[in-house]
Amino acid sequence: MTHTLIDVQVQSGIATVFLNRPEKRNAMSDDMRTEFIEALEQIAADKSIRALVLTGNGKGFCAGGDIAGMQRRMQAQPGEVAINGWSRQQRVHHAVSLLHTMPKPTIAAVNGAASGLGADTAMSCDFIVASEAATFSWSYINRGLIPDGGGMYFLPRRIGLPKAKELIFSGRTVAAQEALALGIADRVVPPDALLSNAQQWAIELSAGSGTALALGKTILNQTFELTAAQAFAQGSQAQGICYTSTEHREAVMAFLSRMAEKKTTK
Repeated sequence: MTHTLIDVQVQSGIATVFLNRPEKRNAMSDDMRTEFIEALEQIAADKSIRALVLTGNGKGFCAGGDIAGMQRRMQAQPGEVAINGWSRQQRVHHAVSLLHTMPKPTIAAVNGAASGLGADTAMSCDFIVASEAATFSWSYINRGLIPDGGGMYFLPRRIGLPKAKELIFSGRTVAAQEALALGIADRVVPPDALLSNAQQWAIELSAGSGTALALGKTILNQTFELTAAQAFAQGSQAQGICYTSTEHREAVMAFLSRMAEKKTTK
């Protein structure tokens, strides 16, 4: 994968995606988003990649939306502002959805400030490992905006509705230890251990059946919206697929073989 604003490294079946605009604290420009979408699509389709770790180069994770893009929006003709904004939102949501629905475990390794869209992007991952130097802020309110990168969906599911409202209405900054206490972050580690911790966790989380992981994640992502009957129905269909998978057959045959060996040694 050759990109300029996104750096992708793959090792031991784990893709590590680096947001690569360190001079801008990895603020998400339109060009970066295009590369980000391409990278996520490639990783999702690559069966040799079992998990994804997302982090930022330099001191920041992601400072949110790009200021240059905001300036262009201010300079647009009045009749073009709404449609341009709608088109941009489609791209933002496509990127977030690709990360959220990735059919393999995803971990955000937050190395510094995750602000606005940066905080939303981290929340789009299954898990968040934060450096002790990390901070989170849903600072949209300071620009007269609402969270548009999934924050209004993901944040209440992680920390509850009243606390999510408080963070979004105030736009205040949350340090790493408070993020851990609130449930924004799942782990807090020293800065020099951040990437190795996230990558090792990714290896552990992706060690099981890829088929079961993908199907299970798809259903779990919907369980706050599904009725119990709907969740059971989807689970039945997914389990039927799992029954036919190579991973299930090999695991069962290995188990039966071990049981047979135990009987013969008694």
